[in-house]
Amino acid sequence: MCKDESVLQVQVQRLYRLIIYFKWLIVVLLWSSIGSLSIWSLRREISLWVEHFTWVSVRYALAYYKLSTLGLSLCLGTTTAILVWQSRNILWGISPAEQKRLEQQVSQINHQGPTHPLWKWVIEDNSN
Repeated sequence: MCKDESVLQVQVQRLYRLIIYFKWLIVVLLWSSIGSLSIWSLRREISLWVEHFTWVSVRYALAYYKLSTLGLSLCLGTTTAILVWQSRNILWGISPAEQKRLEQQVSQINHQGPTHPLWKWVIEDNSN
């Protein structure tokens, strides 16, 4: 592997790490905004669940409070999708198609130069 290829792989790993951080930031923002509002609107039902839990009460609450159900579904779905995506990449590695896409994004960032928003985190070498 020549020096250019190893530099490219380091840059691809930096971009991949940034993508992971960005995805988890979205999950945190979703849970702290939509998720907390959804749970807050279900506070009466949750207090009933604590006293007398039944699956019927959960079903009733989720059917009656449709907006809260939608918000919680969005948060849970996004969290689950990112967990599955990241677990797949940890267990089996990044797929060749995704690796190629990341390499193309790195070359696009490199081509645009310092004006690209991700230049500082992906291309610029801070080891000096």
